Amino acid sequence: MRIDKYLWCVRYYKTRNMVTEACKKNHVTVNGQVAKPSKEVFPTDKITFRKDQITQIITVLDIPPNRVGAKLVDIYRKDETPPEVFAHLELLKLSKEHYRKTGEGRPTKKDRRDLEDYSTDFLEEDED
Repeated sequence: MRIDKYLWCVRYYKTRNMVTEACKKNHVTVNGQVAKPSKEVFPTDKITFRKDQITQIITVLDIPPNRVGAKLVDIYRKDETPPEVFAHLELLKLSKEHYRKTGEGRPTKKDRRDLEDYSTDFLEEDED
């Protein structure tokens, strides 16, 4: 089975076109070699690919006949990605949330005025 079809079948990418783009950007390797979308994969092959700032490592256990449900994915692949990588991704998400909560958008006039009041209060304390 082709690498683009395999990664689509085991639900790592939503479309085969997304896998093809990843292959063209050299984000996908099979057994340590950069893979074109048409590269054939066989059981026991080790696939490494970069997606969402994570380098994931999987081993092909079997070839699915077509796209499989999420519950059946583990029959066809073994995930060997270290858990520290996912912990690092969680830290990145938390650091972004700390800066500004998700969905708050641009600062409002009230936010700007509060910041200005805070900065003027801070400057007045320095003058004293």
